[in-house]
Amino acid sequence: MKKFMKKTLILATTCLLAVTLGGCSKGDAKGAAGKDGELKKVSIQIDGAAVPYYAPLYLAEEKGFFAEEGLEVEFFYAAAADIVKNVAAGNIEFGFPNADSVILAKSQGIPVKVAHTTYQNGLGSVIFNTDSGIKTPADLKGKKVAVTSLGSPNYIQLQVMLKDAGLTIDDVQVEVIGTGAILNALTTGEVDAIVFSKLRTVELNNSGFNVSEIASDDYLPSFGNVLIVGDKLAKEEPEVVDGFKAALTKSIEYIIDGNVEEAIDLAIKDHAPTFAEKRDITVKIINEIFVPTLWQSEYTKENGIGASNIERWESLINTSKEYEIINETFDVKELIYE
Repeated sequence: MKKFMKKTLILATTCLLAVTLGGCSKGDAKGAAGKDGELKKVSIQIDGAAVPYYAPLYLAEEKGFFAEEGLEVEFFYAAAADIVKNVAAGNIEFGFPNADSVILAKSQGIPVKVAHTTYQNGLGSVIFNTDSGIKTPADLKGKKVAVTSLGSPNYIQLQVMLKDAGLTIDDVQVEVIGTGAILNALTTGEVDAIVFSKLRTVELNNSGFNVSEIASDDYLPSFGNVLIVGDKLAKEEPEVVDGFKAALTKSIEYIIDGNVEEAIDLAIKDHAPTFAEKRDITVKIINEIFVPTLWQSEYTKENGIGASNIERWESLINTSKEYEIINETFDVKELIYE
């Protein structure tokens, strides 16, 4: 299958304008797959930028898993909130944003569905110097704890942890520090702990700065990136949705089955060349975090890769309402594609 060059954010900008104006034309590229074996062209917009952690999507293209399902896939990148809007408007068939943005959008009536709960758990953790004396959320009392913003999911995770320990946000000193500086704030001792991605725990330990963590998911069940589709596509072309899901699942299973290095090397070569120097640590992160705790869970053992645990989704929806991330709850069954 033809390899596509890495895309820019041009389409994202174009489609955002189209959302405002009422949607952009799909054109010939969105035609149905022909009976002669012609592949149906679809697009996916991915959260952020091209990184090796999106290897299952890239590998599904390279190995022909998408083609086996009659699909030809193009990759684009945008912010999570914009992805949800574009998918709902039909400008993009698929999206791969974080789950929090999907819940917020659904609570506002934006018509999208989760087709594949790709990350079974969230990435948030409270990270701290191993020698700090911090062991549990109760030990955070009186400590300086950094978050990237007071509107971030990590800030909510911190509050839930503290509540479990009988504390409130007033029992810690919260510092707001940007993404680019938050790791340095921890390593220089500016703060006692940070609430950030658990991927950084591996990176910090690998660099020689010994840290430990308290996983947010132990207190607030959540998810990372998930595959979404618009309600219209789900209703009118379920075979397209099912085909994409099947290819993604097959790709993840292939990587888990001893092919992590192949997948990462492919992702770096064709999509994320700036990660070449981080190749080994990226392989380590995939093996230690993605394979055992993100792509797989106790739930997937019974229900398969990408399965959506309704109870965990419902818990996240209710907690989002409790902490005023969303104004209204909704029936979880309206969110999950089946």
